[in-house]
Parts: sequence; structure tokens; C-alpha cells
Amino acid sequence: MRKRDHNVFTNAASLLICGLLAGVVVAAAAFPAVAMSGLAAKAGAETFDKLPSELTVKKAPQISYLYASDGKTPLATMYDENRRDVPLKDIAPIMRQAIIAAEDHRFYEHNGVDMNGVARAFVANNSAGVTTQGASTLTMQYVRLAIAYSATHPQDVVAATEDTSARKLREMRYALQIDADLSKDEILERYLNIAPFGNGAYGVFAASQVYFGKAPKDLKIEEAAMLAGMVKAPSAFNPTTRSGYPEAAKRRNYVIDNMVEIGAITPEQATAAKAIKLTVKDKRTPNGCVATRQNDWGFFCDFFYRWWMDQQTFGATQYDRERRLKSGGYSIVTTLDAKTQSAAKKAVERNVKTGKKEAMMVAAVEPGTGRVRALAVNRHYKLDNPDKPANKLSTNPAKRKKGIRGTYPNTTNPLLTGGGDITGYQAGSTFKIFTVVAALENGYPLQHSIDAKPVYRSGYILEYNAPAACPGTNKYCPGNASASMAGRHNMWSAFGASVNTYFVPLQERVGAAKVIDAAERMGIKFRASNDAKFASTEQSADQWGAFTLGVSQTTPLDLANAYATLAADGKYCEPIPVQQIRDQEGNKLDIANPRCQQRIKTEVARAAVDAARCPVGDRSSTSRCNGATARNVRGDVGKPVAGKSGTTDSERSASLVVMTKQLAVAGILADPDWPETNQNMGHNEPGGVNHAVYQTLRDAMKGKPSIQFTPPTGKILEGDTRSIPDVRCETIETARQRLKGAGFEVQVDSVPINSSCPANRVAGTSPDGRTIKGGDVMIQISNGRGTGGNNAPGRPSSRPPVSDPRPTTG
Repeated sequence: MRKRDHNVFTNAASLLICGLLAGVVVAAAAFPAVAMSGLAAKAGAETFDKLPSELTVKKAPQISYLYASDGKTPLATMYDENRRDVPLKDIAPIMRQAIIAAEDHRFYEHNGVDMNGVARAFVANNSAGVTTQGASTLTMQYVRLAIAYSATHPQDVVAATEDTSARKLREMRYALQIDADLSKDEILERYLNIAPFGNGAYGVFAASQVYFGKAPKDLKIEEAAMLAGMVKAPSAFNPTTRSGYPEAAKRRNYVIDNMVEIGAITPEQATAAKAIKLTVKDKRTPNGCVATRQNDWGFFCDFFYRWWMDQQTFGATQYDRERRLKSGGYSIVTTLDAKTQSAAKKAVERNVKTGKKEAMMVAAVEPGTGRVRALAVNRHYKLDNPDKPANKLSTNPAKRKKGIRGTYPNTTNPLLTGGGDITGYQAGSTFKIFTVVAALENGYPLQHSIDAKPVYRSGYILEYNAPAACPGTNKYCPGNASASMAGRHNMWSAFGASVNTYFVPLQERVGAAKVIDAAERMGIKFRASNDAKFASTEQSADQWGAFTLGVSQTTPLDLANAYATLAADGKYCEPIPVQQIRDQEGNKLDIANPRCQQRIKTEVARAAVDAARCPVGDRSSTSRCNGATARNVRGDVGKPVAGKSGTTDSERSASLVVMTKQLAVAGILADPDWPETNQNMGHNEPGGVNHAVYQTLRDAMKGKPSIQFTPPTGKILEGDTRSIPDVRCETIETARQRLKGAGFEVQVDSVPINSSCPANRVAGTSPDGRTIKGGDVMIQISNGRGTGGNNAPGRPSSRPPVSDPRPTTG
């Protein structure tokens, strides 16, 4: 119905009559004896005329909908008030007629204020001495609700609903203006979308869903009548309660009779409708991440919620951002891929079922976009009931002794993504990839060779006689998982076999600070305070000797995204949970776009991936692999793959990352409640992390094309290397000059080592043989105590110690 052409004289007359009646009503309320005096009428007219006529109407809170990546599958709903505005054309005509029958028979006849109703209410109330009748039209009721929703102060809400003559006058004034500005159908549409219907349902769309599980366009006579009857008193006429059900039935029948009176239905239709038993579904719309469509989607939903709360686009404060999410009426297509999520959850449960203390955590990220496709763990996303707890006592002995319960099987902690008290888990040798990247960036080629010792005495300083130090020294001395891993290695073979005593000296040559910088550029965050302290300055970072072995805490999501950066040829993308956000008007928000930067050079990324193909049983035309820690992965996934496994000291955690060009999947098996667990976390054995990771990737990739990684070319393979002069048994100064003359940067290790050369002569160099042009070469000094190598202990250094976390075993 188009906007009506209001008659100016009619509205003027209405204003005058309302003003006069207003004076009488006010006087009747305060001084009944003088209510009909001319003085009261004159005062009322003047007061009414001075009331504001422009009503500022804000949009009522709207529910926000989250969908899976297909844009169709519901994921979750978020709301302060369960409301979704719908146009009048999507509301059944019988519902429109029912609300008119229940609340305002003359809605299409009056100008916002029903003069007959006002006069009738005045006479009735004056005779009774108390208020027994109102005179509110649908338009006035809409005004009342609109004022409440537009209020900026709690007192304004009270003023909009208090039972006073002043409120009535204000409503009348605004109602006349609203009626002049809008068509009757527009007013009716707004009213039906704003009215409360009880049980958390606001507006007719939510009410139709909650009580009848259908859209408002599909409502029947008896259903429309029940809903229309509820708006007068939603609590009193609540059909889902024992006391409210009979009252709701009576009220429904009353509305049906009124529908006959206004000619909306026939008496026969009314009789048939009243004969139908009142039946409601009482199906409240789920709200929040604890009520996702599938419970295991809750961890992804939580990641989305935390992401939203960090976006300043949605408000200056977290309170503002939450209000926008829960009242902004957004339509949000998330990045959750239902197929990948299902594959991850099934793989997790297949290997470690929910209820076990160890957490099998798997995250999947799309390279080149940062879109998070799956987050799965063997936990229920729910709060444990403190009155009837299902969670077992904590595995942490100190907490168990105090009766504190753990996070299994129920938790809402962000186990996979980090946040709050969750700082992550050690990922072991998966971190060697950052040393590979930093070395390649600094001119060390994939062919760079190091003679890996069974035990390597590094220059990194620990506390004297610390567990990870060489006996009787303060030097960090890592070993390998197996003595057979010693020998000469390049990056391909060392990464494939996970040789610790290759990567610690490689990190020394490159500089630990540069390795840490590469990790940060690829998305690793340092949430634990001790990790953050080490990474905070170049000086402290350069003494973090065990960093390359994965002692820093991380999460499955950060780890998957770091490797995804390499799969995307060095393009880092922020992990993001959304791919499209539309506001109430249907406008797309740019904040959902991928946020990517080229952080690693393409040739470096491709070379790193080439090395990363070795551990998982794959190779390219340029790969020179020799050894693999997860050799079966290539065959099981059936696509070109790259990745790395990792194990921490005493096998307290186990990890694996595997990626194709289209998807990177990382898994960590750990005990979130007690990182120092005495349980061994395995890889290939039943319940090990490897199975869950490669099974996730295998099933997620079914039906997708095989895309080859681009192999590296040029100097990054062989590099520009130079022979290191043999300076054994020469004086330190002579050796220094020869090495400088060959173009190397020279340093002298102040701690002597066992050597057959005379004391205070050169025992050898580190590295020896060949290294990159202009690379660092360390002169090692002999103590004159016979044969030995760089793994032999010497006297402690006088340099101040820097503590180092426990190293990993590979």
C-alpha cells in the first residue's frame, strides 16, 4: 500500500482534539473535580502543541547468522534479542489481520490516534476512578517500543514504558507524525518486526520460528491468533508454561472472535480454528558458540568470536564489538569447510577418542588466503556442569591434589588457536623449517654441507653443568635421536632425517635472531612469557640455541599457517575465519577479504618446500632426499606433499605438519592440563599424531586435483660456495689472516677443545670443508690434550650464562 496523502485540515483537527483531550486526561489524573474545566483543556492544548513531533527511530537489535563456507549450511546464531526483520509481503495476510483484531480494530481508519478510543477510555477511567482502559493504537504502541530501542540512557527506557499521562501525550504526538510520514502498511510492518512475543522471540519472524518452526508467511489462522494475542502480555500468555498455556488458549480464541468481528474470517473458519488444540514447539533459537549446529564446530566458532572481538572496525571497545555482532543483523559466511571439518573430526576420534586426557588437535588452513578450513580436537565444546561434573581430575599432580578438574572431555578453552591461558605446546623439529628459510635467505644453499657430530658442542651458553650442557661446561650440547644420524648432511637429508646436530650449527652460522625473525614473519606468535622474553631482543634471541629444535610454544593453527606460507610461494596470510560479511542492507564488508603479504621470497619458499618434501616421502626433480621421518604420508595422501614431524624431549608432545598446494594441516598431540606429562606422545603407533594429520589431509583432498609444487632453480640449490683453507695447527693469527684472505668473516672460539695440535694453536674450523662465500668461520683452539673434535668438552666460558629451555630430541 503506497503512502497515503494526508489531509492537512484533518491532521490539524486531530492535533487540536488531542491537545484538548490531553488536558482533560491530565487533569482527570491529577484533579478529577476540574477535569472538564476550560482551563484544563486550554492548558492541555498548549502543552501538547509544545511536545516534539520528530521521532528518531533506531534499528532494533537484529540476530546475526553464521554459515559454513558454502554460504548455506547454518553454523551458529548470535544475538542479544532474537529478531530478524522481514518485509510485510513475507508475513501471511492472516497474521496482519490477527494483530489488528487483537490490538487496533480501527487501525486503517484513524490517523495514528483513535479519538473514539481516547474518549471511550476517558469516560471509562473517570467513572471507575482508576485506569481500566487504554487508548493505545498500534501506531502508539510502535512509538513506545521505538522510543525504548532508541534510548541512550536507562531512564529513557523507563520513561518510554511508565504508566503516566505524560507518556501518553508524547506517544500521541509522535503517533500523529508517524502516521503522516508512513503508510499504514509500513507502520504495520515495523510493529510486527519490533513487538516482543516472549521466550526470547522479538518480531514475528522469530516468534513463528520459536513457537511453530515455520516462516511467518506460512502461519495458519489459529497460529496467527495465538501470536497476536501474546503481544499484550507475553509472560502471562506464554503457552510453554503450565500457568500460561490455558491463558494463551483463551486469548487465542478471543483474538479469533475479533477476527470475525473485523471481517477477516468467517464464523465457520473461527469455529474450526478454535477447535484445533493449541500446540507449540518451544524451540528457542540457539545462541552462541555453545550451540553450534554440530558441537565440534564450537572450537571454530570460538576462534571466529575471538577474531571479531579484535577487529576495531566493529567498535572502539570489546563491548561495542560484541553489541555489533549480537545486534547488527550480519550475515556471515565463515571459512569453515564442512567436508574438511568432518574429515578432521573423524580422523581425530578414530585415533584418540574424546574422554582421553591427551588432546589430539588438528588445524587446517588454505594457503594463499589464510582461510581456516577446520579445527578439530577430541573434546566436547561445552562448559562442564559444576553441579554434576563430567570432567576428570586434572592430570597436573598439584591441581589434582587440590581437587581441580581438567579439560576433558568438556572445555571451551581455545586449545587449537591460543588465547587466555592457552599459550601453546612445543612442536619439536617442525621448527627446523624456520632455520631452513633463514639460511636460504642468507645465502646458504640447499646443498650446504655440515659434518653432523653425534653430539655437537655449540657456542650457546647455558647455566654451568645444565642438563643440556656438555659435561663440565656451560655450552649447549644437543645430540640426535639416534647415533646413526651422524655424518655429512645437506639441508635435504638433514631435514628429512631430522638431524639436530646439523640444524643447531646451521642456526649458529645464520644467527638465531634471524631464524626467530623468519618464524615470526611466517606467523609464529610467542604467547608464553619466557618465549616472548627470548624473542624480544636480538641479543637474547641469538642465545636461544634450542629454538631450531622447537622448544617454543605454538598452536596447531599457527603451525599450519606458517607452513601454508611456504605452500603459497612465500605469501603470508593472516589466519581468518570469514570469507564474506554482509550488513543488514546487504552491503559487503571489506574486512572479510584475505590479508596477505609477500614475506618470504618466492625462490626461498620453493627451496624450503623442496627440502620439506623429504620427511614425508616425496621429492621433486631437484630433491636430494636421504631419510624420512614420516615416509608413508605421500603414498597415503596420494598427492604431492611436503611437511615435517616433531617430537619434544621425553616425547611429552608430538606433532606433524603436512601440506599440499591447496591445504596445510598441522596436528599436535599433547596434554593441555600438564605439559610435563609422563605419558609418551607418539607418531606412527596407534593413537599417534601422524595418522590423524595425514588422514585429515587425505580425506579433505579427495576429488581435488593434484598440483605439483614448483621446484627451485639456480644458485639456491648449489649456492656460491668457497673452500675453507686447512689451518690446523697454525697460529691463531696466521689462521685468521688466511681465512680473511679467502673472503670469510672470522671469529675465534675462546673455549679450547681436545686436539693433537699444540696448545693454543688452531685445532680446526667450524664449518670445515666448504661454506658460502663471505660466510662466518669459527677458529677452534687446541688445548693440546690429544685427539678430539668439536664435541669434546673444554673449560667453561667466562661469558655470562643465558638460560635456555629444555631442548628437543628431534
